[in-house]
Amino acid sequence: MIEFITIILRFASNGEKTGWTYIEIPADIAQQLKPGNRRSFRVRGLLDAHPIAGVAVMPLGEGKFILALNADMRKGIHKGEGAMLQLRLEEDTDFVVLMPEDLAECLEYEPEAYEFFNSLAKSHRNYFIKWIDSAKTQATRDKRIAQTVNAMVKRWDYGMMIRASRKDV
Repeated sequence: MIEFITIILRFASNGEKTGWTYIEIPADIAQQLKPGNRRSFRVRGLLDAHPIAGVAVMPLGEGKFILALNADMRKGIHKGEGAMLQLRLEEDTDFVVLMPEDLAECLEYEPEAYEFFNSLAKSHRNYFIKWIDSAKTQATRDKRIAQTVNAMVKRWDYGMMIRASRKDV
């Protein structure tokens, strides 16, 4: 596990990241976490004494990465912008999002759709899975599974599916 101290920052105006509270992981430390990597990956460890797992670290440029601090993390560390934070991190190689059984069953009826789904990057499959799992009612869940299977048949990514569903409304 790699240990370092950093300062909690906040994006003032930066597109979709505006208002995000985050920490910056310097390039040299990022290379120790996952050598030769410049793409997003998951980490686990401690923010002060607050445990984290499966948290995405995103590229910022010039080899640096950011780790966004969500509300649960901020409450867990009891700190905000400008505070110093001790980190103990390592790559989370155990992180998985399991495919819901009902989605797998539906995709089995469309082998080409299932194959396309599995060809997507793990992070892209996770968009669909998290969206389906966030449904509050069974009717909404069923509709989202149907939309996902339809999108896979059409070889659409998550964004294309969402845009198409908004046009239909």
